[in-house]
Order: sequence, then structure tokens, then C-alpha cells
Amino acid sequence: MSLTIQKVSFGGWSNCYQLTDGTVEIIVTGDVGPRIIRCGFVGGNNLFLEFPGDLGKTGTKKWELYGGHRLWHSPESLKRCYHPDNDPVEIKMLSNGLHVIQDVEPNTQIKKELIITLNPETHQFTVLHQMTNTGNWPVEFALWALSMMNTGGISIIPQYREADPEGLLPNRYITLWPYTDPADPRVTWGSRYVLLRQDVQKETAFKYGISVPEGWGAYVNDGDLFLKKFTYDPTATYPDNNVNVELYSNHRFLELETLSPLYKVAPEKTITHTEQWSLFRGLPQINTEADVNTHVLPLIK
Repeated sequence: MSLTIQKVSFGGWSNCYQLTDGTVEIIVTGDVGPRIIRCGFVGGNNLFLEFPGDLGKTGTKKWELYGGHRLWHSPESLKRCYHPDNDPVEIKMLSNGLHVIQDVEPNTQIKKELIITLNPETHQFTVLHQMTNTGNWPVEFALWALSMMNTGGISIIPQYREADPEGLLPNRYITLWPYTDPADPRVTWGSRYVLLRQDVQKETAFKYGISVPEGWGAYVNDGDLFLKKFTYDPTATYPDNNVNVELYSNHRFLELETLSPLYKVAPEKTITHTEQWSLFRGLPQINTEADVNTHVLPLIK
């Protein structure tokens, strides 16, 4: 199969770019961003959420939800993270993808970029997240890749179970936020996986973080599976009490988030974080750990 990269309109924005191999596609916004606003099978549902009231907006002075996939820096800070990404970005067409470049954020002096490529043989996207410190002094932060998933699905995160040789030391980190109720019915703390359901009737927020050496997380919705893979460095320090995956859900969306290690980034230095995205379809309803083992795990392996 061959790739097609073309300029398209989407959601009221006239300056968007589609990357597709005829089976899967993403659409990247050029009028705001960097933002991947659509990811799915051609002619199928958008696995990412779209906020209809935000689509087509440009130039507003506050941070907008929009939906889709975005790049932030961690740890979270109202002044630093919520810089409005409402202005145009530069998009360069590559032979096998797109290079998205945001202007330097004036309040942080950080430059954000996405390099998105597609392998038509495997129908797999590679999303390279990149940040450069253009300021005059070192800054410590991590790259934070957030995918805002469409409503009604269920996320799947593996729990690391391997022990040290003596079986005496802890083997994973789990972080809970102040508003998180561990007894929330949306979450299943399984023996092998953590399952979190997006429920449009449940307005309260739920968030947890976890260390995932296995390097994958998934979301299943209406028979489609979105899988992201990433690397984990056991010797590194990660944000938010040393977790590299975070899940956030309320009645409007569910976010599947991954993080790089924390870096002390010197002036003019660049750090990167890579995710690989794969899509599968035709899955049954996933409710239990047994369902994951039967229908999801073979696709990941």
C-alpha cells in the first residue's frame, strides 16, 4: 500500500493535513496546535474525542480542549501547561509523514514539535514528541503525551508482576490524586490489569498513575482498539511519584497519557518521547481481565 498526505478541511479548520495508507488515517490541525485531532480507520469512528463547541476556533486567549492528542510538559502546572495552543503551527510534509512545529511558547521558552510517520505495511503510526529549551537556563521537565479518547470505552493498563530474585522488594508505583476515590465503580483493580471505564453519567473526576515496564496501554471502544507502545527506563526518575502512565476520566472524556523521564534540559538542548500507535477492529465488548487475555493480549504480543 502507498501513503497519501494531503491538505484537508476538518471540523471548521481549513488548514489540516491527512496522513493515510487507505486503511488507517490521522488528521493534524494546522490552524491550532500541535494537535492530532483524528485517529481511526478510514470511514470509521474517530477514536479520539472531538469537542464540537471548540472545533474551528482559532486565536482565542484561553486554553481550549479541542480533543485529540496533544503534547504537554510535566509536572502539571496551571501557568506552564495551560499555555493556549490556539495559533497556527508550521506543518512540513515528509515522504512518510508530517512534521509539526509550534512557535516557541513565550512564557516557557519551550519549542514543541511532533514528527508523525506511518508504515503502510503494518498500518502503524510512530509519533515522536520533541521539546527544545530555547531559554537561557536549564529547566527540568518531562514530555507528556495525552490522548483524549472518545466516550463509552474502556482503558487497559498492565500491572507489572515480576519480582526481584528474593521477592522482597516492591515492583511498581501507583499514584492517586486527591479527588480519586479508589472504590469508584468505573475502575477495576485486577490482578493483572487496571481497567478504567469512561462513563458519560459519572461527572466526578478519577485519575491514577502507574509505572508500566511492559510499555503499552490500550483503549477499546465500539469494537475498535487503540494501542500505544512506549519505552520505560527502570533507572530513570519519572514525574508524579515515578509513574510513566496516567489515566484521567470524567463524564466528558478519558485521557490515556504517557510520560518520559524527567530531564534537566540545558539551553538549546532537545528531548524526545516516542509512542507507536496501532489500530485493530472487530473486538467484542471488553469487561473483564479474562476478556483482555482472550481478545486483547494476542494483538499486543
